[in-house]
Amino acid sequence: MSDLINVILLGIIEGITEFLPISSTGHLLIAEKLGLGERSDLFNVGIQAGAILAVTFIYWKRIWQLFTHLGDRANRDYLVKLIVAFLITAVLGLVVTHYGFKLPETITPIAWALVIGGFWMIGAEAVAARQADRSEVTWPVAIVVGIAQMVAGIFPGTSRSGSTIFAAMLAGTSNRAAATEFSFLVGIPTMYAATGYELLKVLKGGGAAHEDWTALIVGFIVSAIVAFIAVKWLLGYIRSHRFTLFAVYRIVLGVALLLFMRGA
Repeated sequence: MSDLINVILLGIIEGITEFLPISSTGHLLIAEKLGLGERSDLFNVGIQAGAILAVTFIYWKRIWQLFTHLGDRANRDYLVKLIVAFLITAVLGLVVTHYGFKLPETITPIAWALVIGGFWMIGAEAVAARQADRSEVTWPVAIVVGIAQMVAGIFPGTSRSGSTIFAAMLAGTSNRAAATEFSFLVGIPTMYAATGYELLKVLKGGGAAHEDWTALIVGFIVSAIVAFIAVKWLLGYIRSHRFTLFAVYRIVLGVALLLFMRGA
């Protein structure tokens, strides 16, 4: 029963943090290290897919429009940029995997990433505020977002949503809502692909019998429900607010973790 509660808590943490720019991977690793129990890579990626499913439902009209209005040049151009950004992430991900990169197993680098990312977000907001309000997603934006996704995957605590949103804003899409939409839409195929890749590894390696599928399913469902609520709130919040609140939270949490690790 206690493990089920831990799984539900991890699903809640994932659902809240996947699309808020505060790093879901970082929060999951912190939670697991601080008592909720370490989980498999498939579990961590799988509950992230639950959050992605929520965004798929939220943006289903936009996704349907992209694939059913290919005759519209602007629509087609936007879809191609999404695909290119995803492919950049996928190729870089395969390169990183080939060289055996593994996520850090200690909290300290995550704490530093939270702090540095927080200050970077504040600086990026200030720069974007001085630019003209632009909703267009250019090719430089698509390329930078693809790279930013991979950077976030390499450094837990960076935040996939945070790195891609602010990369887009600095590269030219200064409108927060437009940058956020492109970031979230690119994240949909990215996380589904990551989940599929981990699932294939588990099945191919014969690890299916050892995987806690019940925990994975529960975490997936909880994450999807919570993420739906969190994203709906975020999309309303950013219409009239900057991301400064999240930046401050990152800095405070990161500093607290560094002090905790120093005193431990």
